[in-house]
Amino acid sequence: MIVVYVLWGSTYLAIRITVETMPPLLSAALRFAVAGLVLAVVLRLRRGPGALRVDRRQLGSAALVGVLLLTAGNGLVVLAESGPPGVAVPSGIAALLLATVPLLVVLLRSATGDRPPIWTFAGVTLGFVGLILLMLPGGSSAAVPLLGALTVVAAATSWSVGSFLSGRIRMPADPFVATVYEMMAGALVLVALAAGRGELADFHPAAVSTRSWLALGYLMVAGSLVAFTAYVWLLHNAPISLVSTYAYVNPAVAVALGALLVAEPITPQVLLGGAVIVAGVALVVTTERPRRAGTGSRSGDTPERDRQ
Repeated sequence: MIVVYVLWGSTYLAIRITVETMPPLLSAALRFAVAGLVLAVVLRLRRGPGALRVDRRQLGSAALVGVLLLTAGNGLVVLAESGPPGVAVPSGIAALLLATVPLLVVLLRSATGDRPPIWTFAGVTLGFVGLILLMLPGGSSAAVPLLGALTVVAAATSWSVGSFLSGRIRMPADPFVATVYEMMAGALVLVALAAGRGELADFHPAAVSTRSWLALGYLMVAGSLVAFTAYVWLLHNAPISLVSTYAYVNPAVAVALGALLVAEPITPQVLLGGAVIVAGVALVVTTERPRRAGTGSRSGDTPERDRQ
C-alpha cells in the first residue's frame, strides 16, 4: 500500500517535471510504449511463447480501454500540466481533480441501471461540491486555471468510462496481459496525436534536460511498472476496501510533494475544495465496501489504472 500511495501520488509531480522540456504527448507515448514493451518481455520470459495470446475481441477491448485510460485520460492530464505558469495546472490540483473518478463511475453505474446506496450518492454530491469549490474563480484563480482544470475533468471522465467499460466487455483474463495491449494501443494513438501537433518535428533529444529525462524514467519504472504491479498484487491479496483508499491518499501525497518540492501554492480555496472532494470519495469508498468485495479488479476501486 505504501508503494501505491507514494509512487502513484508522486507521478503527478513527475509529469510536471517531464513536460518542462519534453513535448507532452510524445513523453506520454514514450512512457507507455517502453513500459508496455518491458512488461511484454517479462511475461514472455516467465510464461513462455503463448503468454500474450488473445483473441481479436479481447485485443479490441484492451485497445479501446487503453485509448480511454491512457490516450485520453493520461494524455489530457499531461497536456493540462504543460504550458507556462498561470496556464498549466499544478500537479497537486490535477491529482485532486482526478480524485473524482470514483464519483463519475458511480454516475455511470446509475445510468446503466445499478442502484448504489443513498450514502454513495451523498458522497458523490459532496465530491462534486468540492470540485465546484476548487474551480470557482476567486483569490486562487491563478493557481487553478479554468481551461486546464476543465481539461483534467475531461481526462477524469474518459478514465471513468474506460474503467467502467473494462469490467463489462470481454478483456484478456490476465490483467498483466491486458495492460500490455492497453499500453501499446494508448502509446500508438498518442504518437499519432503528437505527430499531428507537430511534436515529432519539433523534438530534439539534446534539448531535453537531464531533469526531464530522469522524471520520464521514473514514470516508466515507478509509475507504470512497480506501482501497477503492487496494485495488481493487492487486488488479489488484500481487502478491496483497503486497496480503494489510494483514491483519496494519492491526492494528498501529490499536493504535499508539489508544495514541498516545486513550491506549488496551497491556498485556502485549494485546501477547502480538496478536503471536500477527498471526503466525498472516502464516503463513496466506505459505503461501497460490501458491494465491491467480489467485483473483480477494475470496478472494485473504481480503478484508476496507472497512470497517471
